[in-house]
Amino acid sequence: MKKIYHLSTCDTCKRILNEINPSSDFTLQDIKNEAITPEQLEEMKALAGSYETLFSKRARLYKERDLKNQELTPNDYKDLILEHYTFLKRPVLIIEDQIFVGNAKKTIEAAKASI
Repeated sequence: MKKIYHLSTCDTCKRILNEINPSSDFTLQDIKNEAITPEQLEEMKALAGSYETLFSKRARLYKERDLKNQELTPNDYKDLILEHYTFLKRPVLIIEDQIFVGNAKKTIEAAKASI
């Protein structure tokens, strides 16, 4: 499977998609218009190792809710990601049995190398 979870309104996601230029065998899912299902999140967690790896601590809501001063459990991370798309670190690229989470240069370079 080849899939990219992204946000179409995010300039960073747009830049990365242009840089990667995914072929037609990739499925693109705009997480704002098509919410992540619990099954999709479970699949991402299985590849990433934890919900926290998939969680964006840079999200505006993370700061607004003062979540950094709370002790979050794995279930909290899961519930927050399912509650609002902004909590998913993006983009998330799944290429066969590999997952690439976030927009770090090293992550994107590794994803490009495996395409």
